[in-house]
Amino acid sequence: MKVAVLDDYQHVAEGLADWKRLDAEVVFFHDHLSDEDAIAARLRPFDVVAIMRERTPFPRSLFEKLPNLKLLTTSGMRNLAVDVEAANERGIVVCGTESPGNSTMELTWGLIFALLRRIPIEDRATRAGRWQVTLGEEVSGKTLGIIGLARIGSAVARIGRAFGMKILAWNPSLTKERAAEHGAELAAGLDDLLQRADIVTIHVQLNERSRGLIGARELSLLKPTAYLINTSRGPLVDEAALITALREKRIAGAALDVYDREPLPPDHPFLSLENTVLTPHLGYVSLQQYRMFYPQMVENIEAFLKGAPIRVITPERAKAPH
Repeated sequence: MKVAVLDDYQHVAEGLADWKRLDAEVVFFHDHLSDEDAIAARLRPFDVVAIMRERTPFPRSLFEKLPNLKLLTTSGMRNLAVDVEAANERGIVVCGTESPGNSTMELTWGLIFALLRRIPIEDRATRAGRWQVTLGEEVSGKTLGIIGLARIGSAVARIGRAFGMKILAWNPSLTKERAAEHGAELAAGLDDLLQRADIVTIHVQLNERSRGLIGARELSLLKPTAYLINTSRGPLVDEAALITALREKRIAGAALDVYDREPLPPDHPFLSLENTVLTPHLGYVSLQQYRMFYPQMVENIEAFLKGAPIRVITPERAKAPH
């Protein structure tokens, strides 16, 4: 039995779980491959593949190139980058892990403060011998517009209230009563939220309805002094439209953890924009989360080898909202 552990960027997977418990050869890969044929060539000898959510996609076409694959185990119980139905059709079991942490909520606030207080700019300036080169802003008294008030969005709202912010929330199914439970005012619609908010943060799932939710028209509704935060999924925002808005200073800035293409290409326009704060999809990346992900992946493999898979992700579960 051969097990591949993919996209171990930080070289930590081996030390965070007892892989030696497995009666298998385990190989850890620290680089990221984007070309599907190259991925298939690398993984063809393996019976089991362990992946981090939405780093390496597993579409139907890739499963068809992996005749030896029997089990795919991912972090989280929902991975939009995996075609679970195609896997099951080929007799491949897909399993997941728990993911209960607050890491994305915490990162959202880290990005908000980094952007408004100009922390990355001041850090670089201080190291270069310059002192106080910008004038940052406080969040107290500002209106925080939250698109999506589920588990992460409601946690973001709770912290916003603690900082003395007014909370404005919207998503298509949100009710006035549900918003009030989290100390938020229900916006009259997305346009209303965008026009009134000083900071807009996105916490909705990516699907066909939400893809391109924030486009050129929506960005034009934001105040010139407004900031956009996206720790959810890159394609929720029209990337080209956002680049134009940032270049032309139509909005004050954006803090982004997710992108249309990941890892971010080295020549991407975001990298040259001073009014951005960029992180490499760190939403779920924390020591506490990894200490849950990797040991549970080992448990998944053990259970599968015993003929009793656990934490199985079905096609229905993969598509269900959470």
